[in-house]
Amino acid sequence: MVRLSISGADPRPPYVQVRAQIQEAINTGRLPDQTHLPPVRQLAADLGLATGTVARAYKELEAEGLVRTARGAGTRVVAPRDGGRPGQDEEARRHAAALVGQLRGLGLTDQAIVEVVLSALRATPTADGPPSG
Repeated sequence: MVRLSISGADPRPPYVQVRAQIQEAINTGRLPDQTHLPPVRQLAADLGLATGTVARAYKELEAEGLVRTARGAGTRVVAPRDGGRPGQDEEARRHAAALVGQLRGLGLTDQAIVEVVLSALRATPTADGPPSG
């Protein structure tokens, strides 16, 4: 497990500090796929925090798709899929939802939105070559 620390000088709440440190360790590969994280009570005791503080950090990491908690199996790191980084699917959904909201605000129908997005995909070069399709 990566060494975590809580700083009183950091203006962020302790649960945010815990979440951010674990997230960074996952994103940089210091916590690889299926790494078992310490139980909430153990990590809370190690850091001098309330169990609810660590539980909230784990819950947010789970909501981001970075870890998975299973009764009896504990909390484990979840590997990014398709070479992406952890939490990428959720981030992409948020961006897509924002775009859809903006385009609907312009008065476009759902079909028109699909056509605009497909057109943009076809016109935008991919990382490995010319525009698709």
